[in-house]
Amino acid sequence: MAPLVAVGQKDGFETARIQERLLELGFWLMLIDGDYGTTTKQAVMAFQKYMGLEATAKVDQATADALTLSTTRAVGQSNEPGTLVEVDKDKQVLFIMNAGKLLWALNISTGSGQYFLEINQKDLVTWETGRSLTPSGRYKINREKSEGWWDGDLGQIYRPKYFNGGIAIHGSKKIPNYPASHGCVRVSTAAMDMIWASGLIPKKTSVWVYGNDIEAEGEPPVIPTTTTTTTLPVDPNLTTTIAPV
Repeated sequence: MAPLVAVGQKDGFETARIQERLLELGFWLMLIDGDYGTTTKQAVMAFQKYMGLEATAKVDQATADALTLSTTRAVGQSNEPGTLVEVDKDKQVLFIMNAGKLLWALNISTGSGQYFLEINQKDLVTWETGRSLTPSGRYKINREKSEGWWDGDLGQIYRPKYFNGGIAIHGSKKIPNYPASHGCVRVSTAAMDMIWASGLIPKKTSVWVYGNDIEAEGEPPVIPTTTTTTTLPVDPNLTTTIAPV
């Protein structure tokens, strides 16, 4: 193939060639159309993470050269029969594998590793606190919600597939190039739609989470226990005692 060239994030014929190459290498995007849209940015970022390049979501010359020179599809670590989802916390890439072969690789953002103290979005007088971790281990998809956005305790999530208590693979509007979630595995909303439409990871699909967690900075927060007047838009005059969780 003719060498690919740096396009930054510009639309055009060369971007269509890059899209085609990303799909050949197993990095999912919506279609080959020369439009440097959201799923192309996500696929580029996943490729950069996988190759150990700076994850900018822009095709610089180093990324173009790596795309040109790559000879095989991306791959995770599993050789198990059947479908397995691998969540690589070090690379920040999700691999949908089948019998040791890659079906698709996706850009993700997992738990930030940091402490948090936030108001429960479903119960506005309750605090939620903890550390933002995506625990390593072996799990299975055990429940799911197929349609639209859902209110989680710490914010909205899109079409979640749960595998470890309240931790799910779900769609999000923000999948940065670093671990940023409270513990869930974020993918783009378009990728989540693809997962549902393809039927690739139904209930009981195995999920393998591995890799290192980022060290927490500072000390665990202390839950407020004093009587407080909230300023939340639900009821600006509400006065309530916020109890420990």
